[in-house]
Amino acid sequence: MRSIGVEEELLLVDARTGRPRNVASEVIRAAEARDLHNPAPSDDSGGSLGHELHKTQVETDTPPLESLTALDHALRAWRERTRSAALEVGARVLASGTSPLAGDTRIERTDRYDAMAQRYGLMIAEQLVCGCHVHVEVAGDDEGVGVLDRIRTWVPLLLAISANSPWAQSVDTAYESYRWQMQMRWPSSGPLPVLGTPAAYRSYVDAMLATGVPIDEAMVYSDARLSALHPTVEIRTADVCLDVRDTLVVAALARALVETAAREWADGVPAPDVPAPLLRLASWKAGRHGLTGELVHPPTGESRPAADVLAGLLDHVGDALDDAGDRDHMSRGVARLLADGTGARRQRELLDAAGDDEAAQGAAVVRLSRITAGE
Repeated sequence: MRSIGVEEELLLVDARTGRPRNVASEVIRAAEARDLHNPAPSDDSGGSLGHELHKTQVETDTPPLESLTALDHALRAWRERTRSAALEVGARVLASGTSPLAGDTRIERTDRYDAMAQRYGLMIAEQLVCGCHVHVEVAGDDEGVGVLDRIRTWVPLLLAISANSPWAQSVDTAYESYRWQMQMRWPSSGPLPVLGTPAAYRSYVDAMLATGVPIDEAMVYSDARLSALHPTVEIRTADVCLDVRDTLVVAALARALVETAAREWADGVPAPDVPAPLLRLASWKAGRHGLTGELVHPPTGESRPAADVLAGLLDHVGDALDDAGDRDHMSRGVARLLADGTGARRQRELLDAAGDDEAAQGAAVVRLSRITAGE
């Protein structure tokens, strides 16, 4: 069975006002101090808590795991570790694709981030977004590129399932995932073309770097890519999910998409050569509506009700889900999301109820942070 690893970018907000707090270094130090007396939340094969672009966010990652139960445990353990450390400095951890409330945010001072700030200007200061990146094991670059070519039409559905950024900087954006809108401002973002071979993939990345626009290969912010550090395909389109249960749905579907695509590649099934601009439209629709409206149905390119499109997704990856023992879990998870909504629905309900009252807005964000922690 293919292993899965998950990176979650998390916001740090004031424990009282719900506004962003620039305390990433303090939180990481508190977590490291706790490690002197407490065991790590996962096994020795990996996992970490580290800095991100802004001082108001941190990133966790799990070790590579095969079991959804083990992945659930690791995700919850890292969130709890971060929550406990944040409380020590008067902050809470919020899983949201954007900061619901406005506040002062500052960039981490590293050579790389300083270079990014110089090159991209105001966009860097505004780019306070949090994603969920899923790494799925592949056998090598040949299989990896074969997978990338065959998952690209389905990847927008992971954005719809994870949509969790309706409010940004104290404004209801009207999007279910406004993070995706912000992410697409990067000139290196979006879907890859069908490439066919590792040599073509390498040539494409090298051509991007030759323009001098991305600072380095880590800034090839495509919807999915080969990992430069691990033998994995990294799927990057999802918002960080408010509820860990939603993260598990995204991760399991990502694995099933990779497994299905790898089998198609091995069997010589051609990759659908859908033009990248059409895939951007599919992602826009997923980010705008989440599961509240229609989505683009990958096999036909037509706009269909979200429930129908997700049923098609489960059918497409059905054999892979069965072989991994994930079918029942995914069927229940997708049914719950269709009935209860994504994190965007919960955010909008709480913040709409708060109205213009700043204290009530802060209380709403604190309530969302409690959902993040599973409290």
